[in-house]
Amino acid sequence: MTVPSGEIHSVIQDALSTQKHPTVTVLSSLLAIQDRIGYLPDEAIEETASFMRTSVNDVWGVASFYKNFRFELPATHIVEVCWGPTCSLLGATKVIQKIQSLLGISGEGDTPDRRATLRYNTCLGACAQAPVVSIDHDLKGRVDSERVAAEIHDIFNDKV
Repeated sequence: MTVPSGEIHSVIQDALSTQKHPTVTVLSSLLAIQDRIGYLPDEAIEETASFMRTSVNDVWGVASFYKNFRFELPATHIVEVCWGPTCSLLGATKVIQKIQSLLGISGEGDTPDRRATLRYNTCLGACAQAPVVSIDHDLKGRVDSERVAAEIHDIFNDKV
C-alpha cells in the first residue's frame, strides 16, 4: 500500500490505536503499522515510541532485531523461499537459484526495477509440503525449478 506522505502520520496513529488490548506491545505495534503501510518509515519508530511511552532506541532495537521488518517501501511482489532443513534437503537451493536467475539478482533483496523482492525464510510452516515458496503471501508447496519458473512468469505476465 502506498500512503501519501501527508497521510502517514494518521495511518500510523490509526494502526496503533486500533490494536486489541491487552496484548499491545512494541512488537505488535510495529507489526500493525507494517501491515497497514507495508514498511516502517522513520515516523513509525517515533510514533510507536511515543505511543508505548518508551525510547526511540528501545523501539529501534525491536524493529532492527526482526528480519521481516522493512524500512523502505516494499517491491510490488514478495517471493519468499523456505530454506529450513526439510526444504533444503528437498531442493530449496535449486529453487532459490532459479528464482535468482529469473529475477536477475544474486541474493536476497529487491530487483533493480523494484517489481520483486526475494527473501530467504527459515520456516514458512509447511514442512510436509517442502520445498515451499510464498509468493505475495500465497504458499506454494512441493515446488521445483520448473514450477517456480511458471509461478514467477505468472506474476510478471511472462515479462521476466
